Amino acid sequence: MENVKISSELFELLNAALSRELEVSVQYMLQHTVWAGKTSISKGEQKLSKPTKFVASHKLFFLPGATLKKIAITEMRHAEEIGERIIVLGGEIEEEVPSSTLGASIREILEIDRDQEKAAIELYKRIIDMANVEGDDITAKIFKKILRDEEGHHKSFSNLLEMV
Repeated sequence: MENVKISSELFELLNAALSRELEVSVQYMLQHTVWAGKTSISKGEQKLSKPTKFVASHKLFFLPGATLKKIAITEMRHAEEIGERIIVLGGEIEEEVPSSTLGASIREILEIDRDQEKAAIELYKRIIDMANVEGDDITAKIFKKILRDEEGHHKSFSNLLEMV
């Protein structure tokens, strides 16, 4: 454990961040799986289709599928990093993971996911500010890196929404 002493409020925010990362990693992977497994896509989605293959399948699927999978894996790495940080700081991991929201259409999925990323950006800025105030430079550095990823995810989902 490090000698940094952080507040219970910062631990709560770190656990909220961990829950969020676990939630969206599952959500994005399920969204990827559902859309990758679909046998029919709309004409609008066909125009944007990218020849990406689903595991053990030869079906093409709509562009967000590959993006969702990549982002899901990144989010899982974030969860691992945040969980490790909580433990290193002497905290305990709270195992509350909200249920995923899959969405019924490509547009709805992208809107949900974009909004998830926006909420993450706000939460992570708050964590960075609090970590800086409490003198926890390592947590601030970790979340600055994660924040850059989340801003990129938000931009990806926003750009994809413009295409649908």
